Amino acid sequence: MAGVCSPVAVVTSRDGDRPHGTTVSAFMSLSMDPPMIAVALDQHSDLLSIVKRHRRFGVNVLSSGQHDVAMAFARKGAAKFDGTVWTESSGVPVIDRVAGWVACEVTELVPGGDHTVVFGSVVAVGAHDSPPLTYHARTFGTHLPHPGGTRGGESS
Repeated sequence: MAGVCSPVAVVTSRDGDRPHGTTVSAFMSLSMDPPMIAVALDQHSDLLSIVKRHRRFGVNVLSSGQHDVAMAFARKGAAKFDGTVWTESSGVPVIDRVAGWVACEVTELVPGGDHTVVFGSVVAVGAHDSPPLTYHARTFGTHLPHPGGTRGGESS
């Protein structure tokens, strides 16, 4: 799967007043009507147990310059938010300067191997005009427009 380019995000939730988060690349849009997304979390992660209790989570799509944030949230431990600027929106932590974010209510939890797929109904979104951080061949990067300039959904 290292040959597949994927966006990089930090999934967040709250445990009382304390924010929690972890870096993921396994998330996707699931449905437009109603708006839903899916994210895969390790079955042994602290974040998954918090999401199960809180029933709300956020997906922060990192901006191209936030590889340091991706690395910080990929580590184990409770100090991931130390030094990270964030606010709360719709009950979830939103990291400053992300390309976009989505807040969701948990609708279903489905075990899959060593992960659990969390389905979420979208309750709020936000976007900023910055390119997203991507991960490909074990290297961070960003999306660049195709020189032909066509957008998805358009035909030649």
